[in-house]
Amino acid sequence: MNRIVAGAAALNQTPLDWSGNTRRAVAAVSEAREQGVGWLCLPELALSGYGCEDMFLSPEAGERALGALFDFAPHCAGLVVAVGLPLWFEGSVFNVVAVIIDGEVAGFVAKQNLAGDGLHYEPRWFKAWPGGRVERIESAGGEVPLGDLIFDIGGVRLGFEICEDAWVADRPGTRLARRGVDLIFNPSASHFAFGKQLVRERFVLEGSRAFACGYVYANLLGNEAGRIIYDGGTVIACGGEYLAEGRRFSFQDHVVTAATIDLNRTRLHRARQVSHRPLMGEAAELTVRSTFVPVWKGPFTTESSQANHTADLKEEEFARVMALGLFDYLRRSYSGGFVVSLSGGADSAAVSVLVKLMVDLATKDLGEEAFRKKLGHISFEGRPVMEQLLSCVYQKTRNSSETTRAAAETVARTIGASYQEWDVESLVAGYRSVLEAGIGRELTWEKDDITLQNIQARVRAPGVWMLTNIRNALLLSTSNRSEAAVGYATMDGDTAGGLSPISGIDKAFLRQWLRWMETTGAAPEIDPLPELRVINEQVPTAELRPSGAKQTDESDLMPYPVLDAIEKHAIRDKKLPGEVWELMCETHPEHDRESLRAWVIKFFRLWSRNQWKRERYAPGFHVDDKNLDPKTWCRFPILSSGFRDELAELENC
Repeated sequence: MNRIVAGAAALNQTPLDWSGNTRRAVAAVSEAREQGVGWLCLPELALSGYGCEDMFLSPEAGERALGALFDFAPHCAGLVVAVGLPLWFEGSVFNVVAVIIDGEVAGFVAKQNLAGDGLHYEPRWFKAWPGGRVERIESAGGEVPLGDLIFDIGGVRLGFEICEDAWVADRPGTRLARRGVDLIFNPSASHFAFGKQLVRERFVLEGSRAFACGYVYANLLGNEAGRIIYDGGTVIACGGEYLAEGRRFSFQDHVVTAATIDLNRTRLHRARQVSHRPLMGEAAELTVRSTFVPVWKGPFTTESSQANHTADLKEEEFARVMALGLFDYLRRSYSGGFVVSLSGGADSAAVSVLVKLMVDLATKDLGEEAFRKKLGHISFEGRPVMEQLLSCVYQKTRNSSETTRAAAETVARTIGASYQEWDVESLVAGYRSVLEAGIGRELTWEKDDITLQNIQARVRAPGVWMLTNIRNALLLSTSNRSEAAVGYATMDGDTAGGLSPISGIDKAFLRQWLRWMETTGAAPEIDPLPELRVINEQVPTAELRPSGAKQTDESDLMPYPVLDAIEKHAIRDKKLPGEVWELMCETHPEHDRESLRAWVIKFFRLWSRNQWKRERYAPGFHVDDKNLDPKTWCRFPILSSGFRDELAELENC
């Protein structure tokens, strides 16, 4: 066999949805067969879903996973298919890929390197498989091998790197190359992060070159379990050249990418490599042999997608991944739509525009009929889709300005959302009166600044929660990552909500993205919204103090670019206050050293005091590797010394 048609499928799966996951995998196999694919790679843990969390430790869940596999396998007749699932063996759970040859399970390849950093907790559930080891396990058709396997199928040698296996220094592919593999499958569940697809492309391309083989990379797709979003991003390369790349951020249940791989080219390349050192028969028992030959229907190559290589990569990636994340969250939570307390500022405007992008991009991808079918739990009653799916409320107090009111209305009308205005000043006055009677004195701005600010934010929550309940909707909170870092948010105020979509995004980037949405967009699918000028012209302010105070966010805190830079050094890079100050002085010469010292001290004090707030945030989306979510990425004690000694040294140096 000189040429084969290999394919990779991105699947939008749901944890523990055994029948649904199997159905979507079968649909992907069916489409691959129609395209002439003979060798198909499905994602890691595709049959169970990657986000099963501690249910991976349930023996019953393991049984259901095996049951799903043997229901799925007959649908793979005529093909070689790899699909991921959790597998119990000798009292432990392993992350494995089942290799199905012509409808029969031929063996299980086990993951050797487990992801345990950041939001990954694989070592909590799975055991890493030792390289070079093979065992046997009972299956429906008798015993099959389990472990570090190579498959010789009709003369084509197939090996595996499972997700994290390809991200480590000592990649299994190095040993697979010495054993003369023609094809490496990489079934992955690789979460989205800004710019990450470029890294994946590099290791796929380099793997295909260095290992002299065809390399097929498959990934999950969509918001599978709530916080993590998968962008798809299937890639096929051969001998150091790209062959095909699948469309990312699709709203479809699956995306199949296929390409013809010329095995003689890779074999010639391997034979020419002076450095190639075959294992010369070592560990021959690790090879599973089959005479099956998939039917050749090539040559074939799908059209490669270039959407992820635009000039405005981060802005477009943000728009697309958030739209996909919101869509899957909406349909999987069975919510009737979204509600946003629209302040007239950048954060709530960004959240509302993202809902608009969700509707636009999903409708363009799926079509109107399929869009409504995927949201089948919502009864569309002749109202415009945006008006039904998003309700915005502007809630004013005596400190609210006409500028923000007009901006809120402009945004809501522009995107087509349902819009209301409420005057909640009487509620503020009522709470103030009750408290003043209780403590026996009047509240004043001189003595009670924070109290008087916070009640205005908190009083807005009950009414918008009521509207959310009436609409059977999901309330979106509007607090960003910069505010989370220093606690510049009112608990049960702007943090109120069931989902916090921008809690992982810094304020500086949000403002940059809104300017991009105003002026640029990404034609032809993401049209700019010039009306966002009313947001972008403003200086960010909470509008909680009297207008004469001229309150702004940055006067309360520090310049947002400075805050974000300090956060990067202090939290991402784990540097102590003195070193952070030195770095800030080197990289921000536009500010004097004493101002930078004061801002560094303020950041560390506020960070330490406000971990309890970050613990209480609604679930948010993970979109970069600087996330502050204590449940999945950034752990910090609720009670600590607050860097007391380090800050004292910085103050006195």
